[in-house]
Amino acid sequence: MDRQALFQHIQNKSSFLCVGLDTDLSKIPTHLLKEKDPVFAFNKQIIDHTADHAIAYKPNLAFYEAQGPKGWESLQKTLEYIPKDIFTIADAKRGDIGNTSALYAKAFFETMDFDALTVAPYMGEDSVKPFLDFKDKWVILLALTSNQGSQNFQSLLLEDGSPLYSEVLKKSQQWGNLDNLMYVVGATRGERIAEVRKIVPDHFFLVPGVGAQGGSLEEVARYGMNKQCGLLVNSSRGIIYASRDKDFGRSAQKEAIKIKEEMGQLLDQYCH
Repeated sequence: MDRQALFQHIQNKSSFLCVGLDTDLSKIPTHLLKEKDPVFAFNKQIIDHTADHAIAYKPNLAFYEAQGPKGWESLQKTLEYIPKDIFTIADAKRGDIGNTSALYAKAFFETMDFDALTVAPYMGEDSVKPFLDFKDKWVILLALTSNQGSQNFQSLLLEDGSPLYSEVLKKSQQWGNLDNLMYVVGATRGERIAEVRKIVPDHFFLVPGVGAQGGSLEEVARYGMNKQCGLLVNSSRGIIYASRDKDFGRSAQKEAIKIKEEMGQLLDQYCH
């Protein structure tokens, strides 16, 4: 899926919602634990009730890897169940020396057929470029994350007075292009989103931190939206754990609709 196709889906649905499938066995409704595959049973209900409102789904691999082989099976079934016109992101934060990155890329882009993969830039160009060699696949590079520890390194000032994350943005543009490179930009740092947008005016951002983490959707749109929207805003806990009752799917749907309606207004206001 290229950038134009992604923007077309955003326009068609009046939404730029990414639903995070961070499925934790300790948090899902207890009646599902009787299922043969509780994780997939939960994900299936979430997808059934939110697919009309979501542009993307983002399983966080930690929640699946923690279950061992069963978790990988749940992930594969989930991926196959997601409608084909919805963008899929493996939130795996991979990145290693070139030959290892090439195998990670093959695992997620060929074997599993995700559309996109989150990648850590710390090891530099040769650890990132193998992911960019796959046609119609996306690297989502960690740039400015929403966690507290991001201050340890990402905001360190370089000799010219600019923060380290700005160098990640500038340098990485030499490796990829608008159709295969996005950036993770946390929603909890509104003023920083504007700074990032100045450096990469046309790239898409994957934005975590809205909802349970306290980020403002309006602020994200005001500072980060461009003429092709340029945003995939992720919500995980706020949607998938809206209820632990048997009607949890409907509760997730209500939350997704609520976010989508606000997104539609923001698209009208800022996407031009």
